[in-house]
Parts: sequence; C-alpha cells; structure tokens
Amino acid sequence: MRIDRLICILILFLSGCKIAQRSATDSASKSDDDNLIVKNEIDSLIKESTPTYWITSTEDTLTSLNEEVDIKISRLIPDTFKIMAVGDIMNGTTYPNTSYLPPNNGKSLWNSSCATLQSADLTFGNLEGTILNGEGDPKECSNPKSCFLFKMPVYMAENFSHCSFDLMSTANNHANDFGSVGRSATAFALDSFQIAHAGSVEKHFTIIKRNHLKIGMVAFAPNKGTLTFYDEQYASSLVKKLDSIVDIVIVSIHGGAEGAKNQHVTDATEFYYGENRGNIYAFSRSMIENGADIILGHGPHVPRAIDIYQDRLIVYSLGNFLTYGRFNLKNENAFAPLLEANLNGNGEFLNGKIHSFIQSYTLGPLVDEKKRAALKMKKLSEEDFPESEIYIDEEGIISYLHR
Repeated sequence: MRIDRLICILILFLSGCKIAQRSATDSASKSDDDNLIVKNEIDSLIKESTPTYWITSTEDTLTSLNEEVDIKISRLIPDTFKIMAVGDIMNGTTYPNTSYLPPNNGKSLWNSSCATLQSADLTFGNLEGTILNGEGDPKECSNPKSCFLFKMPVYMAENFSHCSFDLMSTANNHANDFGSVGRSATAFALDSFQIAHAGSVEKHFTIIKRNHLKIGMVAFAPNKGTLTFYDEQYASSLVKKLDSIVDIVIVSIHGGAEGAKNQHVTDATEFYYGENRGNIYAFSRSMIENGADIILGHGPHVPRAIDIYQDRLIVYSLGNFLTYGRFNLKNENAFAPLLEANLNGNGEFLNGKIHSFIQSYTLGPLVDEKKRAALKMKKLSEEDFPESEIYIDEEGIISYLHR
C-alpha cells in the first residue's frame, strides 16, 4: 500500500509540474506551497521505505546492530622462518686472572660475524661458561694448573645483544664452573639483556615469540647444574609439553665425545674421560618423535654431520664459534660454522646454508674463503649418512632433496 501511494503521489507531482510548465501564469491552480508539501511527503515516504545498513570493518553488511555474524579469524603464519645457530661461545674470562680478557670489551671479536647473525628471525648460541662479576663458588679441580673455568664479565653480554642473540643454551660442562652463584648471575645477566635461555636445573625450557610464531627451547647436557639427557622419559615429556603449546620446538644438546678423533656420529653411547656423553644419534631422533622441530648439537668442539629425520633437521655438532684465550684452536677446532636453517611455520626443514668462519686466538671468527667448516660438514654428512636426502654443495648451501 505504501509503494502504491508513493507512485500515485509521484504521478500527481510530475503531472502538476507539466501543467505548471504549460500554464505558468495560473498561480491559483498550483502554488509553490502545494508543491513543497507534496515534495516533503515524497521525501518522507522514500526515507521510511529505505532500510538502514551498518557495514563492519570486514565489509559484512548488517541490518541491525544486534545482528550476530560469524567472523573467521586466521593466524598469520610465515612461509619461511630463518634460524641462525652457532656452537660454543666464550669471549674472555677473568679466571684465573684478567690476562684472558680481549681488548675493547671484546667487541672487535664480532666484527666479521655480527651482520650475518643479525639477519635471522631468531639467533641461537651455546654459552660456554658463566657471566659473573663476583667471585662465585669455583669448582674444585684435581689439577689446578689445567683447570679451565670460564667467568665472563657482565659487560660482555652486551655483545650478544648487539649481534641479536635471542636464545642461549646454559646447559654445558662449564655452566656450573662457579656453582649456583654463577648460574644465578648468568641468568640475571641474560635476562637483563632480554636474551632467553634454558638448560640449567633452575630453568629447563623457555618460550619466546618471534615473527608471529611461538618458539620453545629446551637444552640438555650431561653435567652438574644442568638439565641432563639421562632421563629420556622426562626429556620426552618435556618436549611433548612444549610441542603442545608452541609452533616450533628447538632442542639444544651439549653432548658427544670431544676432539678431532670423535667427529663421526655413531648409534652408540659415547664416553669421554669416563663420562657418559650420551647416544646423541638415538636421543636426537627420540626428541623429534616427541615433537622437536630442529636439533642443535654442540659439545665435541669440532663440527659433525647433519641429517634429516621426519622432515626435521639434526645438526650433531656446531663445534666452537667464538672462543678466546683458553681454547684449543688447532685444525678442526678452529672451524666455526654458522648454520642458517630455513623452516616453514610447522617447523619442517626447507633449506639452509653453512656459513664458514675460521677462528684465530685473538681476532674472533673470520670469514673463511676456503669454506673449511662447510666442506668438513659436507664430507662427514656424506660419510655418516650416505642415504640422507640432505645435500651440501661446495658453497655450503644445504638442499633437502625430498622437497
């Protein structure tokens, strides 16, 4: 009825206009006031018959503010997540005296590597020692002359922050060099520089957010004051827990026998000076089966092979990276690989690169034009895992042949 009425009024209005045009002088038949009244009524009817809509930010159209609509929310997951990882770091110690400290607060030791470390979404390293200004509680050694205890001044932690380290393992054979005092001071220093850490008896794992992803890390070692890998059932439960609440699980392992004579990976328990250094091969696979996405090994002080298992990367040893003053840097001990691993948002390995550095006793890791770290890891990988779908070329580029 309302539309019919509207049409009628429109017809009258339009016909009135035509009559007015034909008889402009006949002001008595159609006055301006009459036309205005008709026009106002038409405008009112049009307004009443036109529905009002509300548009949401996603351009959904609502007829009422009380209307409920389903909104689909999707997380933004990156296609590629880049990790840079290195092995042992000990950039100077005040024990037994300050002669083992580098000049310029150790900053120049990072000149060649810092930019590469900064280029990742997440950067990892193994902190070989403590960060402590005080005396602490030095561990006893059977032979004090050959006792190697590492106590880095707190100001040196600024170098880690400057080179964008996000995660550090505190599970290794030097983490307890100065007892619980040293472990607590180390944790406080890393926290102060907003560097996440895990692996001590006080802190088994850590979780951070980077590039829209939640990253969890757990670190193991066979040493006092650390989370050990001897209790595999507990280790598995911890990794499962992390896997249920984060996107990518990183497992750090400081294990395996040391030195150039122990570069090869074996499916057996390794011993070094009578200490059980674990079956790193079996333990790494077990961690992946329970939810780990990448295994970052270190401990032998030399590089070892890499392999792939269930689409996840295993790096058996990254060796030393930046060590100053009291380390053996002969031959393979001086090889300093910097691993670049590109994963997808689910933690599956895509590709990567071994950036080769070489250490000197005073200059820190320098770019190695001979690419000795990459070539050594290539050779070991081909020898230890001949059926692997991982391929390392002469430049250190890592390809996953399955993809």
